[in-house]
Amino acid sequence: MTPFHALHESGLLILPNAWDAASAALAVAAGAKAVATTSAGVAWALGWPDGAQPPEGELLGALARMVRAAGTTPVSADCEAGFSDTPAGAASFVQRVVEAGAAGINIEDGADAPELLADKIAAVRAAVGPDLFINARCDLWLRGIGPVEGRLEAAEARAALYRSAGADGLFMPGVTDPETIRVLVGWGLPLNLLARPGLADAAGLEALGVRRLSAGSNIAAAAYQTADTLTRGFLADGRSEAQIAATMDYGALNALMNGAR
Repeated sequence: MTPFHALHESGLLILPNAWDAASAALAVAAGAKAVATTSAGVAWALGWPDGAQPPEGELLGALARMVRAAGTTPVSADCEAGFSDTPAGAASFVQRVVEAGAAGINIEDGADAPELLADKIAAVRAAVGPDLFINARCDLWLRGIGPVEGRLEAAEARAALYRSAGADGLFMPGVTDPETIRVLVGWGLPLNLLARPGLADAAGLEALGVRRLSAGSNIAAAAYQTADTLTRGFLADGRSEAQIAATMDYGALNALMNGAR
């Protein structure tokens, strides 16, 4: 069992999602036991909209920089749908993700047939072996796929399919209801949830048996909201106070980046 796998064995692993080397270093300095990337945040940082598939070299370069900045702390990479429509293509991409230093991945079904994701997971597992933590993301709730009645049964079938294909974890973004969470926890894979309004706090989730909680793109979006607010204010009045008050200490930030080299 790898150290990253072991983090899912008990308790609640809280993952602040990073989008560049600096945010990865900040997460580690704040005490994160592992760092996950956010595909949306990485895309924005590279100048692309989420889901637009930035050039592979840019994605892998960003991941390698985050791995370097995280040091010995494991990094899990959001691979969306494997950046390929085929299992072989997804496996080839994930091999390069592993070469960049990732200890785990997220890979999602989205609007595709669940059988396709199962085939991608099986191909990835065959290509990279047992050490990579494969987190299968099921988008039924996040995308509102299908009728609410029967969604839990559909999710159970998908979870069984992904587990049989070689998934190590199950990511169910969009779920917040405690009763639903209790059911999901019983399906035999460590359950990962996404930070959403109405979701229980860390203690409550741990009591329910949830093993992993992800920030997703929230922290990246918050950082850009702060930048937008400060930029607009500065352009409007040229005043310095708001931006100075919002800054992290220069020396502390510079020292943090020096340690991430």
